[in-house]
This record gives sequence, structure tokens and C-alpha cells, in this order.
Amino acid sequence: MRTGRIDDQELSKVINRLGEAAVNPDAWRDIMDDICRAVGASAALLLQSDIRTPDVPRTESIDEGTKFYFKNNWHLRDPRARAFPRMMAGEVVTDLDVMTAEQIRSDPMYNEVLFPFGYRWFAGVGFWADTAAWALTIQRTGREGAFEARDKQVLAQLAPRLTETATLATAVGRVALTSMTDVLNRVQQPALVLNREGIVLRTNEVADRGFDDEVRIRERRLVLRDKQAMTKLEQLISLIRSTPDASAIPASPILVRRTTKPPVVLRILPVDGAARSVFLGARAMLILSNLVPPAAPDPTLIGQAFDLTPAESRLAALLATGASLAGAAEQLRISRETARNHLKSVFSKTGAHRQPELVKLLLQLV
Repeated sequence: MRTGRIDDQELSKVINRLGEAAVNPDAWRDIMDDICRAVGASAALLLQSDIRTPDVPRTESIDEGTKFYFKNNWHLRDPRARAFPRMMAGEVVTDLDVMTAEQIRSDPMYNEVLFPFGYRWFAGVGFWADTAAWALTIQRTGREGAFEARDKQVLAQLAPRLTETATLATAVGRVALTSMTDVLNRVQQPALVLNREGIVLRTNEVADRGFDDEVRIRERRLVLRDKQAMTKLEQLISLIRSTPDASAIPASPILVRRTTKPPVVLRILPVDGAARSVFLGARAMLILSNLVPPAAPDPTLIGQAFDLTPAESRLAALLATGASLAGAAEQLRISRETARNHLKSVFSKTGAHRQPELVKLLLQLV
């Protein structure tokens, strides 16, 4: 006996809740659970038409089945995928719209994935997240029964609201990502955002200024000339790819050696809140410490703080940016001997004994 029945009133309540997911990506699971209860189904998940990864939002009921599906590459040979154009044209598509009952009974994907996990019938609702094509796929068991013509008509009302929610979630997520990188930009901290596949989604201006032949973006990926560091970055991306969204990524900083510049240190930070929108795919933020020279302290402020002469203050300000004593002397157009004498006086007045100690002290004034 068929038990799958759509409760129109309950479905309307769920549709009215969709907006929650626009600002809170974690809301998708509960919303899809409620959709399943309203339409007499057991499981649901969101799938993108051209990019499919194991972290797709889904109900807990289909979690193991989804892992099996991706682990065995069924996402590359799912016969239902050819229905995507029809879904994006506004049609709610079911198994029987794509295959005959006989084809379903003999299909490898059904026999090795769906049937063993208890699923028998499918319905797909297409929607847009900005310009990306997605589908809400809903699964019923054999007892719940196939999706009938009336079911398809009722489910069709989900499409415009899903498009509205997903497009808003994409916009809100972009604003959140921009805010995160811009805050770091204001404190002169280079940063970029990666998705699960290691694609760079966003960089801030200070990072863009610091990229060079040794640390750069090529074809939307971060590329490092330091081979050892590049290997570690690839391992990090692999870790990002395999770590569930709800879990912290256990990664150590990566030291990137450069030929003539100080080394860069890559550190990973999580992406949380609306910035973690499933439709954007942002998964991690990388901080690139020391990519750009630190801002020079104001020579006037240095002079006031340590009672230095104007000449001593100008030398100290250049040294604080990482310049060598010889390089600073050349920029100031003074002899190295004069620069050394100024430095001795700076050491005496600041209490510093070595150049790194002096730089650390001066950078506190930035």
C-alpha cells in the first residue's frame, strides 16, 4: 500500500521557512527533513548540475548512501543526470520520466546504490543559485510509492522559492566573504578564500599587491615556486576536500621560502556563517603572513618616541620595513659608515641590541 502522500499545508509551512537557509547554511538539513515529512518521502539532498562533491547538503537518512554514491563514482554515471536540462526548464522529473520500469529494475546504479539503501523512487526539482544550476532531489522508499502527476504539480511550487533562497544565499555569502577579506585588508593582512577543490574564490587588495613569480594565482589556484611548500599546500587542499564542513581542518602553518624576500607563512582559518553558503562553496581562508613588507612606521613618531634625530628616525623607519643597513644607506644617499654610526645611536637610545630586536620594537608603533 502506498504511504507517500503530500500534505499541502505542511509543505506551505516549509516553503515559508526557506528564507532561513539564505543566512544560515546549517538550516538546510532541517528544512529538507521537513520537506520529506510534508511530501511523504524518506530522504533529500541538493546536487549541482556540473560540480558534484561529497559534502552536498542532505538529510541524515541518506548520509551513508551519499558517501557510498560518491566513493564509488556513481555521481559520474548516474542515469538520472540526463534529466537536468528538463528540471532547469521547470519540469519536476521522476525516475519514470527518464527510464522505463524494466530499465530501472536492471540498472546497476539502482541495484548497487539505491535499492540496497532502501530507496526506490526519485523526484527532482530544478532551481538556480545565481547562474548555477542545482536540483533538490527527493527519495521515496518502495512502500512510500512513486511520485504521481499530482505530486509533481505540487512539488513544482518549490522551484521558484528555492531559486529565490539560493540566489539570496549566494549574494549574502559573497557579502560575508568580502567583509572578511576587507577587514584583513584594512590591517594590511593578505588573505584569500578557497573552495573545497582549492579554487581561489576571492583575494583582498593587499594580497594582490604582494603576489609575484614565487607566490601567485594561476588559473584560479594558488601556486608556490617553493616545491616543498607546494607539496604541503596540495596536501592541505586534499585535507580540505575530505574534512566535513562541520569539522575544523587540522592543518599546521606552511612556510614558503622565497629567493630574495623573507619567507611567507600560510595559515588556515575557517569560513563560518553565511560565508559558508553551499552555493558559493567557500571552505577555508588562507592568511599569507609576510607576503608584503610591513608598513613603515612614521619617522616623526619614531623620533618622538625615542628622542632620535631626524636622520636617525629616517634610517630606523627604513630598517623597520625589512631593508638591510646597506639598502637603507643607499636609499637615504648616505655612506654605510654614516648609517652604521646612526644605527649605533639608535641602539643606544632605544635599548635594542640587534637589528631584529629593533625592528620588532619599531613595528609596535605601526
